[in-house]
Amino acid sequence: MNTNITTAKMRSDGTVVEVLTDGIERAFPQQPVRPMTEAAIEAAAAADPDARPMTAAELKKARRIPRIKTLRRALGLTQEEFAGRYHVPLGMLRDWEQGRTEPDQPARAYLTVIAHDPDGVCRALQQSQAV
Repeated sequence: MNTNITTAKMRSDGTVVEVLTDGIERAFPQQPVRPMTEAAIEAAAAADPDARPMTAAELKKARRIPRIKTLRRALGLTQEEFAGRYHVPLGMLRDWEQGRTEPDQPARAYLTVIAHDPDGVCRALQQSQAV
């Protein structure tokens, strides 16, 4: 069993340093401990049954998270909040997020606008209600 313990911390500027037993900080070496070539990395990944690269067929079958769910989470909104703020029917939003249906072209365009300027869309919707 290896009893070597390395203590590290992240400075406020984002650099990671090693903290020695006497409290002195030292930068980690720029070179990795065990440098690997790209071929060695590929071979190691292929040899590990739990971490092997996916084949093209496996990638095609893999479930993808719908972009609407990613957008909603990035905005920090619940489904109900997103639906209410952007006037999207809640059931439709749930269908999109769960992959039962896909947004049509106008809905995709609307979601793109929300992604680029969520506050602007919210203001525009509020102004249209005031009229």
